[in-house]
Amino acid sequence: MTDHHTPDRADVVVVGAGMAGLTCANVLLGRGADVLVLEARDHVGGRTRTVEAGGESVDLGGQFIGPGQDRAYALAAELGIEVFATYNAGDHLMETAAGRVRPWRGTVPRLSVPETLDLAQAMARFERLARTIDPSSPWTGSGAAGLDGQTLGGWLRRTLWTTGGRELFTAASRLLWACEPGELSLLHALFYARAAGGLRAVMATEGGAQQDRLDGGAGEMARRLAARLGDRVRLATPVRAITRDASHVVVTTGSGRSVRAGQVVVAIPPTLAGRIHYDPPLPAARDRLTQRLPMGGAIKCVLVYGGPFWRAAGFSGQALSLRGPVDGVADSSPRSGGRGVLVAVMHRPAPQEAVLNQLTRLFGAEAARPLAAVRHDWSADPFSRGGYAALFPPYTWTRYGPAVREPVGRIHWAGSETATRWYGYIDGAIRSGEAAAEAVL
Repeated sequence: MTDHHTPDRADVVVVGAGMAGLTCANVLLGRGADVLVLEARDHVGGRTRTVEAGGESVDLGGQFIGPGQDRAYALAAELGIEVFATYNAGDHLMETAAGRVRPWRGTVPRLSVPETLDLAQAMARFERLARTIDPSSPWTGSGAAGLDGQTLGGWLRRTLWTTGGRELFTAASRLLWACEPGELSLLHALFYARAAGGLRAVMATEGGAQQDRLDGGAGEMARRLAARLGDRVRLATPVRAITRDASHVVVTTGSGRSVRAGQVVVAIPPTLAGRIHYDPPLPAARDRLTQRLPMGGAIKCVLVYGGPFWRAAGFSGQALSLRGPVDGVADSSPRSGGRGVLVAVMHRPAPQEAVLNQLTRLFGAEAARPLAAVRHDWSADPFSRGGYAALFPPYTWTRYGPAVREPVGRIHWAGSETATRWYGYIDGAIRSGEAAAEAVL
């Protein structure tokens, strides 16, 4: 996959070698198209990234799959990648805003009786509203404008009447979207849940979106897809401009080399797609859309230990914090069970010392002594500018929603943000790549 020579012609150029772009390219290649994939990074995978730390393959990006993510399971089987269950036995932990640590089991932490009832009624309201959303066109429906005109944070303040209930729902939103609930519209939050089959589906481990993992890491899927494409994948080749007319497109890279193609699929986050120079300019709705879609602020810290010591103490390795800086923790140990791996997720930067101090509060002194530690701030990644996915602030879905997936002449869009199911997930990226390939064909 080295850039020996970039051909000046192809049937289709795919911009981006994440799961969406690689899936799209493989479908096109299988249907007889001459395809070329241009990737700005020096590696494939997009918002999945598997690296080595402490002798183990660890995921710095997307890593979980769960029931309903049929395309992810099917692709893993096709590529010969085994799936195994996320460790879920024992007590989960919740750290309160005051720093107290409480054990719990199930999907939702235990609160006082009033707080539990309050949270239950809010979740039920949320689920009822989500069922009114059409995930293929969330901007439609008689109530869409009202839902899109308010933030999730505003809705939480009006709907929950206990401090504990509001704090817990807020903490959950930080984990789900890597942002504060005031940064996205209520409509977007409802669409996100609806596209996954419900709020509990995105929150749960067993029976939910975090149920399973991929042996060898999620990045292995991208590597095996790229291997099928061979030298049709060009790394370290950012796209700077796309020129189109009625008969073809010309895609120009940062080095000034150009590829002439019949069509192009742009499979990168919307905020980056908006930074490509288009001639003629994109329609106003598409341009305004990309100007309004910031990414979440996901930061993943992965810590490798000699073994999963928390399991012997009766803990699952899963934790939720109202105090921070880490928002949530999960057991990400390898299938072999040799090393122990904890993955800590936060939506704002914090020093490594603060992360280790928090893990020590949760799991004990042994958490302060990892064999290896790696982190990735997706907001600082120049070819993602954030994660897990784009956020839709108020009035964005209802004003510019159709432009998310609508082709512009010979330019097509792919990526998890164009998915109608499992938006923001690996499965959504795969589905979007397949849909883009079918549109091209």
